[in-house]
Amino acid sequence: MQFYRNMWIRDYLYPAKEYFIKLDDDALVDKDYIIDLVKKLSGYKRPAYISDHRIFRDPWNLQSLDRVPYGNGKFYMFNRQLVKCLNTSMTYIGPRNEDAVFGGMVSTGCGTSNVAYIRENDAWIWHKEYASKNKHIDLAFIKNH
Repeated sequence: MQFYRNMWIRDYLYPAKEYFIKLDDDALVDKDYIIDLVKKLSGYKRPAYISDHRIFRDPWNLQSLDRVPYGNGKFYMFNRQLVKCLNTSMTYIGPRNEDAVFGGMVSTGCGTSNVAYIRENDAWIWHKEYASKNKHIDLAFIKNH
């Protein structure tokens, strides 16, 4: 089966069942980068959370969201061990973005000292625009981003 004429689906969907990816609809990740991450971290025993992590400050939710590391939103990747320890019953006050809430679920469920926070390589991730050689693509074509 072919995908975009030069990319094979079976190659793109590397046979790994232990990792999950959250990707914004205006972001693009190099498939070889993902495959390399999966191969490198295959069988990893600790909860792994790959992203460009930020620290969320939230004085209204001191127990659940204040000072927790969270994925930057455009891309994060995590393993099944992290899913197993998520605190899915975490509560918080007020509206919050989904990335900070996920970080809170990780922090309150898995414990920040038990999680391997791995920094993404932004050289292989494009957000809002892609530029390479003589190509320039607006990934956020719909102007509500």
